[in-house]
Amino acid sequence: MNNLIHLIIKAAIIGIGATLTFDLWAQFLKFAFRITPSNICMVGRWLLYMPGGIFRHSNIIKVPEKKGECLAGWIAHYMIGITLALIFVLLAGEEWLINPTVIPAIVFGIVTVIAPLFIMQPAFGFGFAASKTPNPGQARLRSLMNHAAFGVGLYLFAILINLKF
Repeated sequence: MNNLIHLIIKAAIIGIGATLTFDLWAQFLKFAFRITPSNICMVGRWLLYMPGGIFRHSNIIKVPEKKGECLAGWIAHYMIGITLALIFVLLAGEEWLINPTVIPAIVFGIVTVIAPLFIMQPAFGFGFAASKTPNPGQARLRSLMNHAAFGVGLYLFAILINLKF
């Protein structure tokens, strides 16, 4: 049991770090290439409409704001990152935690792009893989790069939690 608790704690730290890497990468893209980052507040808006039975929108940007949507979005964003890291650690195994390698982490990060492209963007009214947005190619590339950065973050923070200070 003690080992499981340590695994969960390490996965949570890795998830927070990987999500932070995702966010820092998005800010880099914004300042270096003027690529607008994803609006995490829209995730909160989407989630806050769910208790009312609304899971899909024709265009979430035009839907009235909900109080606390940004806070809800950011909390959900980091909780999703922690959950994905836990899934990855469980799939990769304890050996990966001890001896992290970059390729499995990046591949997993890239695979996670399925969620925004095929669940969230359609639910927001943006179409499958952002097909209804003004610049679908940029939206897809941004999502792919951000999720690859998440994978890099999985690796980097696994390395960091193994350092002995």
